Amino acid sequence: MRVKTSGAAAMLAAAALVATGCSGSGAAADGSDQATLMLDVAVLPKHAPFYAAVDAGFFAEEGIDLEIMPGSGSANTVASVDTGRVDFGWADFNVSLLNRAQGSSIQQINLVQAQSAYAALALPDSGISDWDDLKGKTVATEGNGAMVSMWPAVLDTLGWDDDEVTIVSAAGEAKIPGLISQQWDANLALSVSDGPMLVAEGYDPVILPWADLGLLYYGNGIIASDQTISEDPELVERFNRALQRGFAWACAHQDETAQSFTDAVPGFDEAALQSAIDGQCELMWNDENVETGFGTMSDAGVEKQIEVAVEYLGLENPESISPDDIYTNDFLEPLVPEDVVEAPAE
Repeated sequence: MRVKTSGAAAMLAAAALVATGCSGSGAAADGSDQATLMLDVAVLPKHAPFYAAVDAGFFAEEGIDLEIMPGSGSANTVASVDTGRVDFGWADFNVSLLNRAQGSSIQQINLVQAQSAYAALALPDSGISDWDDLKGKTVATEGNGAMVSMWPAVLDTLGWDDDEVTIVSAAGEAKIPGLISQQWDANLALSVSDGPMLVAEGYDPVILPWADLGLLYYGNGIIASDQTISEDPELVERFNRALQRGFAWACAHQDETAQSFTDAVPGFDEAALQSAIDGQCELMWNDENVETGFGTMSDAGVEKQIEVAVEYLGLENPESISPDDIYTNDFLEPLVPEDVVEAPAE
């Protein structure tokens, strides 16, 4: 994101300081329940709908005083939920699945991103306009993570050998500068993160979603610990209702969403913010949940994710877990694209 260069780190540090504090559920002074939500990474414009949902009063309406906290990677978010440091987390579905299979006591309770944001990104003058143009090019990616491990799925789908695209490793903070300076031709990245960063630099990025190749994976979702689900199911249900309604409202009112985020985390480029919100909202729906409701998952969908985890992510003993271990829709209320959500009355 483009903030004044000298203030970018300070802005993120300030966001972290604002977000930190006591965690774990409890009672606020006004009698509402205190709850914490840890994001997947540091606060970015893609998180704006969460801030708008709080700002518009959806959580207050459910009697929840929600604290949004920055994250430092989905694995850390999963660990924070598993150990009870925070009540809820927003994390990559594949990371949550792998951790559950390895013994973490967490479960997916709401799939915010029905489609993953995995994509390849390039500059508009790169000569790349579709997937075929990547053949023979150099693509930068970070050294680890689910998306990197699943890159062979793209090659398999395209029918390419490993050496038909040169993959180079780059630190997260170096990917955008390296792309702009033409050290490489494209980035593997989340469209809702790196895409807006390029917009902030004045580019109209070329975005090649993996979904366009038919690689339809679940994206980020909300997790809670088995203990929270067991001991306070009412809080889980109220949290989900506030999140669903607040997120849907935020996507239908993107100008207000941008303003809420700017008020909470000032300094981000306006065009980049709008790009991130729009991109995030496009990931809400897939062919499945337009019928079953926003946030829902299915046994078939999760079984597909388990197969992907076995083939590309090193999941062993898949027979030891089942979809019932991974997710629950029990705390979700149907909300379909045609539903009109009104903000709570002040």
